[in-house]
Amino acid sequence: MTDLIRLSSGSRFEELAAYSRAVVDDRYVHLSGTVGGDPATGVMPEDVTEQMDNIFRVVTDVLDRFGIGLDAVVRTRVFLTDMEHLMPVAAGLRARFADCPPANTTLLCGIPALGAKVEIEITARVP
Repeated sequence: MTDLIRLSSGSRFEELAAYSRAVVDDRYVHLSGTVGGDPATGVMPEDVTEQMDNIFRVVTDVLDRFGIGLDAVVRTRVFLTDMEHLMPVAAGLRARFADCPPANTTLLCGIPALGAKVEIEITARVP
């Protein structure tokens, strides 16, 4: 087994709770749950579709660092705060994964980040 690579985004939450944005082993990139705050400002948009766009900006940035794209994603875990967000979130997932659908679990739950309506955790295969 190769050494683990631990990637930090510099988020204060990563420091607070001692976790990495992503951990890469010899087979997979494991991305921590990501919420939809604007990556540049940290501001959480009200609209769940905008939150999805921000989540996937972060996700694709991490995957790009390892030379892979969304087609390498093998599993998503989606956390929603309300069932009313299911259809727009599903549409956002479809827009990104229609040609390469990963395994998926979607849960209804609370999310600790203020204003977050969706959080997504990703596992992707490295070449």
